[in-house]
Amino acid sequence: MRDKISARNNVKIFGDGARTMLFAHGFGCDQNMWRFITPAFASEYRIILFDYVGCGRSDMEAYDPERYSTLEGYAKDILEVCEALELSGVIFVGHSVSSMAGVLAANLDPQRFAQLIMLGPSPCYVNDGDYVGGFEREDIEGLLDTMERNFLGWAQFLAPMAMKNDERPGLAQELEESICSTDPDIMRRFAEATFFADNRADLPKVSVPCLILQCSDDTIAPLSVGTYLHQNLPRSTLRVMEATGHCPHMSHPEETVRLMKEYLKAEISAAAGGGVTTTL
Repeated sequence: MRDKISARNNVKIFGDGARTMLFAHGFGCDQNMWRFITPAFASEYRIILFDYVGCGRSDMEAYDPERYSTLEGYAKDILEVCEALELSGVIFVGHSVSSMAGVLAANLDPQRFAQLIMLGPSPCYVNDGDYVGGFEREDIEGLLDTMERNFLGWAQFLAPMAMKNDERPGLAQELEESICSTDPDIMRRFAEATFFADNRADLPKVSVPCLILQCSDDTIAPLSVGTYLHQNLPRSTLRVMEATGHCPHMSHPEETVRLMKEYLKAEISAAAGGGVTTTL
């Protein structure tokens, strides 16, 4: 099973530590997007990277439209990688939608995870009453309609909006190229699974400590979302970053690494002292 899942999800393993960090990429991305921060952890942790089925260099023959029509299918990828590699007590690092896939996975099998680290997470992108997710439903429907009619134009619009940091256009270009390298039908289903998901009810069930890394100016996941997550995840730490955009691991890797390391150090201290850190 290990070889089958490793090939299916293009699993890569490196690093020298006793503890394991599992990195899960976001929508339109692949494991290569983590390259700016993983070297900072490789001397202390075993690093595991993978691509969701349908993304990156995964086995496209393994793609099942029904399975990946919801985030539960992506959570299954996470758990199957953990099972194949016999992982437990891992530090899960998820970008964007992968944060919620990690929540679903942790609720299904909490012993697999020691901490969840979430970069730019959102439990629901659609505004709903007092909840501000950042988008009206019609906005998302319009984006998906544009995606279906003009996939390239949609990618050219979404990438710079998500990445920001206009002074470094190469970052947005890389994201655009990553999106365009994926089959448009697969990308459309992933987009629907992402932007129409509502995981708010799953948050209070999470027993694993969580770090929320919220960018200070993020069109995809505004500040209100980070605050909501912090209020509804029982064991959460919220850090609002100086970083802007939706991909701080690419645009602001130094700050991302620093905040992750500070959190992990605090978690180790809290565990040794029997306490729980919940800070803003």
